[in-house]
Amino acid sequence: MATAAPRILVIRRRYLGDVVLLGSVFASLRAHWPGASLCVLTEAAYAEVLGLNPDVAHALVFPSSLAGWPRFVRTLRAARFTHVLDFDNNDRTALVTRLSGAPVRVTYDRETNPFRHRWAYTGSAKITNAFYTSEHITETYLALLGALDVPASVRTVRLVPRAADRDAVRALLGPAAPSSSATSATRSGSGSRAPRVLVHPGSRSPFRVWPAERFAAVCDRLQDELGAQVFLVAGPGEQALVRAIRGHAQSHLIALSQRLNVGQFAALLAEFDAMLCHDSGPMHVAASVGTPVVALFGSQNAAIWRPLGPRHTVLQTPLPCTCLGTAAPGPCVPSDSYRSYCVRKLEPDLVFAALRATLTTATPSHG
Repeated sequence: MATAAPRILVIRRRYLGDVVLLGSVFASLRAHWPGASLCVLTEAAYAEVLGLNPDVAHALVFPSSLAGWPRFVRTLRAARFTHVLDFDNNDRTALVTRLSGAPVRVTYDRETNPFRHRWAYTGSAKITNAFYTSEHITETYLALLGALDVPASVRTVRLVPRAADRDAVRALLGPAAPSSSATSATRSGSGSRAPRVLVHPGSRSPFRVWPAERFAAVCDRLQDELGAQVFLVAGPGEQALVRAIRGHAQSHLIALSQRLNVGQFAALLAEFDAMLCHDSGPMHVAASVGTPVVALFGSQNAAIWRPLGPRHTVLQTPLPCTCLGTAAPGPCVPSDSYRSYCVRKLEPDLVFAALRATLTTATPSHG
């Protein structure tokens, strides 16, 4: 359907990293149709991050209860969308796609995932398993544009923290510490201030969490050998992990315990010269605001889920790795990346070396 200013609905229910990584799709749509109105339908927990993407005009959220559906459907129909891109293709999103009334409605036809509810769509993009497992997830996202004859012209993802959020987190962090001689010897372009490193030790899967004592050992070396300022940040359910890291550390680690919304969290990430974390949503937010990431991967497919961009480092044990056996929170399941302990094979020396290299070459991100 050719139109000068289409009204586009993009559907992606979850999770944080998945929604962030749609940024190249949004930018490609905007480049093709500069006057388009672009709306994203997601779950409430992930809607706020869309306000940091300059290419997205509006966000819609799925109803939280059955009683909210009539009003939601009225809003959906009133929007008069011309195009719907459904990145999920499940029972709920297929129904929403059809109820939108949009003349053009597309989703995936993946080799390993049955194409559900063909009646809801006017077109699809075929994705082979070989393509999906070897390319970054953004390439799979961009492939859906082919069903609209829209070029995949942008392959970067960018979030722009708000000025008010940046001011708030700068007040929270306080002034940067002066650089030590050790820092100056290892880091170019640092001027007279010490580099800042943010450590986010949490993960959606407890199996993927690197041991607290290893985080502590790396944090100690960052401060002792590089003169870095090290900060810890984690979600409300991960504070025990922060306490464990501080308990093992020999140096003083600053724990940021304040509750931050998504906009403030993105602004916080932009203030750091490097971030150490697992494969996670925060990893993708950090990359999208330009902060170099050292990411700890277990048995996840790093080709698909690595942080996007040239300045990041993925650390992963060679796969397949030998099973580490049984340990809390349960037995290792090598075939399930959410239930494997492969990340525990990464040694602190390797992680510290990666952070040292990042701080040596990274452009300072805070002022």
